[in-house]
Amino acid sequence: MSVAERSRFVVDAVLTGKTVPFTRAGSVSAIAKTPVPGPQRVTRLGIADDEQGDLRVHGGPDKAIHHYPRDHYRAWNADIGLHPLLEQPGAFGENISTTGMLEHTVCLGDRYRMGTALVEVSQSRQPCWKLSDRFAIPDMARRVQDTGRTGWYYRVIKEGYVQQGDTLVLADRPHAAWPLSRLINLLYQRAIDPGVLHDVLALPLVPSWHLLFQRRLERGAVEDWAKRLTGIAPVP
Repeated sequence: MSVAERSRFVVDAVLTGKTVPFTRAGSVSAIAKTPVPGPQRVTRLGIADDEQGDLRVHGGPDKAIHHYPRDHYRAWNADIGLHPLLEQPGAFGENISTTGMLEHTVCLGDRYRMGTALVEVSQSRQPCWKLSDRFAIPDMARRVQDTGRTGWYYRVIKEGYVQQGDTLVLADRPHAAWPLSRLINLLYQRAIDPGVLHDVLALPLVPSWHLLFQRRLERGAVEDWAKRLTGIAPVP
């Protein structure tokens, strides 16, 4: 099999969701994504007609499209038992579902032709409490974080259309030494080694990640994730 063939993947599903009231008082979410048929317009802000519940932390140009590997569903069934959400794509709020692409084979900055659009891998997902509530498993967000089965986000370089059955084809890989799994390990193993942090900060990180690693370098300490994972601010 050629390199080109190994870098070509089929889009198994394109998914969108609408914002609705969620589990906690005052919360809303569009995490319940369902497959949509036919060509879907890909804009700078994501799949047309898709919504995000909290634009402070979801959506935007650097989180335009969420991709989650269907490959992980089998591992989740083994970890948490059979779960109705795992019976079809969309359990993790993803917009794109494929098999064959994983965090250790996808690199930061990879560009893919997705249907007629061109997208770029911008960051891995940092799971939040809404995954725990969705699965009704109190520590599901932390499980996603700790396993590294996070999925990733794309920014849109060139708008176009995508539909089920289209291909994702690798067009450019400027940072082959930085698969997402390496970044995920550094992030969640709470790395504070200055040499490593200098290397990471030389990458084209999204602003929030650049700030996160810069603060680690300056403070020699790591951030508190309790609020993101549980939705509850830590007691001072």
